[in-house]
Amino acid sequence: MADIERNVIPVRNPRTGAVDLDLVVSSPGEVASKARRLREGQVQWGARPIAERVAIMQRWLGAVAAKAQTLAEADAVDTGGCHTSYLQGFITMGNIKGWVEDAEAALERARYDGPSKAMSSVEVRSQFVPYPLVGVISPWNAPMMLALLDAVPALFAGSAVLLKPSEVTPRFIAPLFETVAQVPELAAVFDYVMGDGRAGQDVIANADLVCFTGSVPTGRKVAVACAERLIPCFLELGGKDPAIVTASADLERAATAVLRGAVHASGQVCFSVERIYVDASVHDEFVALLLEKAAAVRLNSDDPRAGHIHPFTFAPQAAIVERQIADAIARGARVLSGGKVETIGGGLYMRPTVIVDVTHDMAIMRDETFGPVLPVMRFSDVDEAVALANDTSFGLTASVIAGSEEEALPIAARVNAGAVFIQDTFLTFAKNRTIGTHSFGWSGLGGSRTGPDSILRFVRRKALMTQHGPVADILDDHHLGRPAA
Repeated sequence: MADIERNVIPVRNPRTGAVDLDLVVSSPGEVASKARRLREGQVQWGARPIAERVAIMQRWLGAVAAKAQTLAEADAVDTGGCHTSYLQGFITMGNIKGWVEDAEAALERARYDGPSKAMSSVEVRSQFVPYPLVGVISPWNAPMMLALLDAVPALFAGSAVLLKPSEVTPRFIAPLFETVAQVPELAAVFDYVMGDGRAGQDVIANADLVCFTGSVPTGRKVAVACAERLIPCFLELGGKDPAIVTASADLERAATAVLRGAVHASGQVCFSVERIYVDASVHDEFVALLLEKAAAVRLNSDDPRAGHIHPFTFAPQAAIVERQIADAIARGARVLSGGKVETIGGGLYMRPTVIVDVTHDMAIMRDETFGPVLPVMRFSDVDEAVALANDTSFGLTASVIAGSEEEALPIAARVNAGAVFIQDTFLTFAKNRTIGTHSFGWSGLGGSRTGPDSILRFVRRKALMTQHGPVADILDDHHLGRPAA
C-alpha cells in the first residue's frame, strides 16, 4: 500500500514566502523501479566507446543551449534570484562542453598498456569499468550546478545516474529533463526522483556509488549508510572558510575581495568567506573600508535581476544565522552593520553584516553560517593568523591577501584547506578543468570533484595481465626470494 500512496511536500517560494508548488514524493517502489531501468540502460551505455558517449553528450549540449534561458529562470525561482542562477544555463553548457573536451584524454592518461615494471615477462593492459548506477543527492544552494557537477562526469564515464534534488529547490528538474528527453540514449541512463531524506535513503539503497553535497550531520548519515552497503561515497560538506589579511595588503583590494567572497549569493555558498583575520595594525582601517563597501550593497527585493543579495533560499537558514549573531552579541561582539532578518514581500533578507570583537568561543567563528555575515578578528603576527585559520573542524577553502604573492604563498602553504586563494577570494571555479583537490577535516570525503581526473571516481580500474614467459612451477619455486648465486 505504501508504494502507491503519493505523499506531497509543499515547496516555498523564497521571494514571496508562499507555497507555490506541491512536490510529489517518489515512493520506495518507484525509486527501485527507476534504478532497475537505469541499470538495464547502463549495460549498453557503458559498453560504448568513450568517443560515442562524447558524441551523444554533444547532442545533449545542443539541447541545453536551446533551453539555457528557461533553465536559468527555473533556478532563479528556486534560489530567490541569485545572480549566479541567471548564468546556470551557460554554466551547465560549460560543464558539458568541458567534459566533451576532457573526458577521453583524462581516461587515457590513467591508462597503462605495457610491460610490468616488476615482472618484465608480463604484459599489463588497463580496463575501466564504470560503476553501473551512481546516486547523486544534491543541495538547495546552487541546485542545478551542484547536481550536475557530479552527474555529468559520471555519465561521461559510462555510469547511469539517478539524481535526487533537494526538496527545497526542485523547480529546475522539469526543464532540465526536457533536454534529456531529446537525447534518447541519455534518457535511458539519466533520471531523477523527488522527495526528502527518505527518498535519499532509497537512492543510497539502490546505488553502487553515492555523491552527496550538504550538511555535516546528513553527510555522516550518508557515509554510514554507504559503509553498511560497502559502496563508495563522495561527500562535500561545507566549510568555515578563513581569509587572512596582512599588514602590507592593499586594503582597498582586500576589502573588495572579502566582501564579495562573504556575501555573493547571500553567503549561501560552501566556500564563502566566513572568518576574517586582519593584522591588528590595519584592522580598524580595513573594517572602515568594509563598512563603506557593504553600505553600497543592494538587496534584489525589488528586481530579482538587480541588486546583489537575494533572500534566504531556505527559510530556516535565516533563523540559524540570527541565532549565531545573538550568541556573538551575548559573548561581547559588536554588530556594525546589518544583523537583522528583514521580511520584504514575503522573502527573508539580510544585509551585509560586519561584526567585530569576535572570538573563537562564539558559534559564528566555529559553525558554518551560510549567510552574508563578515566576522572580523585581529591577529598580532602571522603565526597567530595561521593558528586561528587552522582552529576549525573544516578545511574546504581559505584566502590570503598580502602585500605580494611572495609574502602570501608561505602563509597559504601553512593553512589547512583543499584550496587557498591568494590575493583574492572565491576562486574555486579556477580549479575546474585544471586541478583536483582534497578537503581537510569535516569539509569532505573522497576524491576530488574538480579537475579532469575527477572522472576517475566513477570507474573501477582493472589490470589484464598476460604472461609471455614460462609459468612458475610449484615443484621448482624454492629459489624464489633467495639472492642469486
